[in-house]
Amino acid sequence: MTTHTTRMLILGSGPAGLSAAIYGARAGMNPIVVQGVQPGGQLTTTTDVENYPGFRDVVQGPWLMEEMQAQAEHVGTRMVWDTITGVDLSRRPFRLTGDSGDVYEGEVLVIATGAQARWLGLESEEALKGKGVSACATCDGFFFRGKRVAVIGGGNTAVEEALYLTNHSPHVTLIHRRDTLRAERILQERLHAHPGITVLWNKAVAGFVDGGGAAGLVAIDLHDTVTGERSRIDVEGGFVAIGHHPATELFRGHLELDGDGYMAVEPGSTRTSVPGVFACGDVADKVYRQAVTAAGTGCMAALDAERFLAHAAFESDRAAAAEPAGEKENAEASW
Repeated sequence: MTTHTTRMLILGSGPAGLSAAIYGARAGMNPIVVQGVQPGGQLTTTTDVENYPGFRDVVQGPWLMEEMQAQAEHVGTRMVWDTITGVDLSRRPFRLTGDSGDVYEGEVLVIATGAQARWLGLESEEALKGKGVSACATCDGFFFRGKRVAVIGGGNTAVEEALYLTNHSPHVTLIHRRDTLRAERILQERLHAHPGITVLWNKAVAGFVDGGGAAGLVAIDLHDTVTGERSRIDVEGGFVAIGHHPATELFRGHLELDGDGYMAVEPGSTRTSVPGVFACGDVADKVYRQAVTAAGTGCMAALDAERFLAHAAFESDRAAAAEPAGEKENAEASW
């Protein structure tokens, strides 16, 4: 067993965690990044990235994350391949235990463990991910300009994605397994008022149809949840919008979470319920969920952490200066 110590410990190596590492390293905090079960985050499973600033041409998600990691290491970040299985946030330095048995201690902790989209769990869905099946209309809707698309779900995210896709597609179908939506009323009103959106009620996805070769998705097979009747709709894009799983289970009981399981942070900051612990990226963001916003909050977390440590050092120095001379001499003698 090895104990690794650092001023800044970061969990997660997606855009949020690596941005925090870049800023933390430049501030002299010598960060350690524990990469977790998916090094590089969700972008490592994304092929074409066309909306990350700074690149006129499409770039590949894995390449972008390799470049971010190289930049973080270049300025002084240490990357560790491990998965955290235990945490002790009761005192500083915070103490975390890895699956390897190693212990990681940090004066501040940045949590950037991300969130995963919920999927339907179909074999055809897995086979067509990135070939017409997506879980992010904002990320991939642009690739379906002028094409028929469908959104699966009935909550706020599904309705918002259906409305967003009308910017690109003249034929948007919302597929919902019930006869009423869970989305907020104002969103439902906008949905029903839009002439470019068709809602299919009481329909569940039975499978995504592969056109073979480079065609990718060409249709979605459905079954009626009331009658059992089978049907098929022709689409070239299918967007699964049934929610996300934030990777926060490890911190349940240690940090405050919101009603959906996301990290609760102070508005306008990355500060969590425990001083010295910061959360950034999709683990705390259920609204935007973009690589660029994750990177931005990673920067915020590093700046918040730097200010926290500076304030803690100032308070420590002030307390030492206020200590009576006799107590100082006794302390020095005992030391």
